Amino acid sequence: MLFRFSAFALIAATFFSGAVFAQPGRAAADLIIVGGTVITMDKGRRVIEDGAVAVKGEKIVAVGTRAEVAAKYRSRQTVNAAGKLVIPGLINTHTHIPMTLFRGIADDMDLQEWLTKFIFPAEAKNVDEAFVRAGTRLGLAEMVRGGTTTYCDMYYYEDAIAEETKKAGVRAVLGETVIDFPAPDNKTFDAGLAYTEKFIKRWQGDPLIVPAIAPHAPYTVSEDNLTQARAMSDRLKAPLVIHLAEANTETEFIQQKHQGMRPIEFMEKIAFFNDRTIAAHVIQANPAELDVLKKYNVGIAHNPQSNMKLAAGVAPVPLMLQKDLAVGLGTDGAASNNDLSLWEEMDTAAKLHKLQLSDPKVLSAQQAFEMATIRGARALHMGDMIGSIEEGKRADIVLVDIDGMHQLPMFNVYSHLVYATKASDVNTVIVNGRILMQNRRLLTLDESVIKKDANAYRRKIIDSLKN
Repeated sequence: MLFRFSAFALIAATFFSGAVFAQPGRAAADLIIVGGTVITMDKGRRVIEDGAVAVKGEKIVAVGTRAEVAAKYRSRQTVNAAGKLVIPGLINTHTHIPMTLFRGIADDMDLQEWLTKFIFPAEAKNVDEAFVRAGTRLGLAEMVRGGTTTYCDMYYYEDAIAEETKKAGVRAVLGETVIDFPAPDNKTFDAGLAYTEKFIKRWQGDPLIVPAIAPHAPYTVSEDNLTQARAMSDRLKAPLVIHLAEANTETEFIQQKHQGMRPIEFMEKIAFFNDRTIAAHVIQANPAELDVLKKYNVGIAHNPQSNMKLAAGVAPVPLMLQKDLAVGLGTDGAASNNDLSLWEEMDTAAKLHKLQLSDPKVLSAQQAFEMATIRGARALHMGDMIGSIEEGKRADIVLVDIDGMHQLPMFNVYSHLVYATKASDVNTVIVNGRILMQNRRLLTLDESVIKKDANAYRRKIIDSLKN
């Protein structure tokens, strides 16, 4: 009799461990993250100890303590976050994702030499749709492993990038690059515009992909063509992505060509800016020009490591923050960085501006983390959807291990995240309610195939540059 009771108890315990949340009176969720410290990045910047997050479909439906969420929601699927930090997914506001395959191809030179003598020739000889797909998969795997859930890209064959990104389950603003000289996918600007219109119409309304038009820069796209790009953005209600004010050489070029005007001044004169514009770098910007960008609600992508490596200059980010501009962090392409880690960008951004202004209080750890999350979401004009862990927002959530030797002990969570945490500390990644990586294992990308393809392209690229 004792055996029969014990067997029944075992069966009951096994059943109810899976259905423990099925009690009456609680709403059904698809996933509940239980335990851990939830860094919400909401308006009150709540930090919830022993917290929980409930997800239904693609959205967050509850955020609070474990007890508060358990009282309202039940779910058959849970993720145990005990001993971890639960943070919003990181947002990379500027990439050229297929350029992971050019990682380290040309280092330690100025921007124009790097572009004209190495990058443009290498692209002309190597970039096709297969290259773009392989490089995109490599970049996606790297970013997911590092906790990046959304990125903003501008490159070629962006339709293929969208397909690979969608398959991987990552969120992205993807801008097809249009430029005045022949590009790998379109040999004329008009052909680029036609491609871009089809691309935008195909992907608009997708739950993960936001299609955009991306005129390369004021120094590579004529005034008439910049105006055409802006018109397409207006007509199709699509984001407008561009490199802007990124170096002295650009400023000198625009001043010589346009009666002494500086890049931002010139772009305002031709009515380029709209409230969907995303500008990368913005190094050459004075206070009055920052006011112009704020007037049009231009999102800004700050790329500290790439800017430092190319000695392009230091963007006036502390002033941008004082003016409450929408400025996020970007890695740029892996050919000029050379990785896609937002953890390194956070750390570098905080330290770079302290050094440049000789003020250790400038750009705090919390501000750096904001730039990688909620302010980065604002920069992409997606602040109402992502960037914080709040009810109603998309379930883009990352779990971070905090028990590494380099992380102990922890006193301030923002300092811990910005100055101590590395990409390798990311444990689990969820985008739009779907788990893309769990316990460091990629679930939507084949790591072994990605590595094999990347190494095959290395030999091809080396051979192409010999000719």
